[in-house]
Amino acid sequence: MPKPRAWQKMLSGRRLDLLDPTPVDIEIEDIAHGLSFVARWNGQTLGNFPYSVAEHSLLVERLYSRLAPRAPSKWRLAALLHDAPEYVIGDMISPVKNAVGPGYDELDKRLAAAVHLRFGLPATLPAQVKRQIKRADKVSAWMEATEIAGFTVAEADRFFGKPDSALMEGLSLSLRPPVETRAAYLVRHKALIAEMG
Repeated sequence: MPKPRAWQKMLSGRRLDLLDPTPVDIEIEDIAHGLSFVARWNGQTLGNFPYSVAEHSLLVERLYSRLAPRAPSKWRLAALLHDAPEYVIGDMISPVKNAVGPGYDELDKRLAAAVHLRFGLPATLPAQVKRQIKRADKVSAWMEATEIAGFTVAEADRFFGKPDSALMEGLSLSLRPPVETRAAYLVRHKALIAEMG
């Protein structure tokens, strides 16, 4: 009996094996395009455009930069790429991830490792960097929850933790067409890669 297909054809022409991804099959244009069309919160957000994973990733990178202002460019790049695997596996809300079980996490880890290696990062991030990115991710989730996903502040505090308001000062959420988000994501990626030089 033939093995079920476990690869996806990318717009770049690459064929990405989801079970055994290799860095050579990963292109930033595919990531930026995919993430710009993947909606956070299962699309249950206010506005005329979905709030995309690419937009979320741009915000997480800004928040991470505030949390770790002396962090080298490579860790800011890791923050930008923190949800990169979702360009092929989609964004699942936490309750669905919990229901699916450990298989989702394993798939996510394999894809993240390949993405990291493709862009000059270690396959596994240092624990402290990972914790800081996760903290920025939770602040972003709190902002999204209260501004566009219909959560009360009390609910968001309970699920994501009460964030330091100084960390969010001057930041706002952007809901824009995917083509604009894709371009912004590519510009930020290019700038961080250039800084890593």
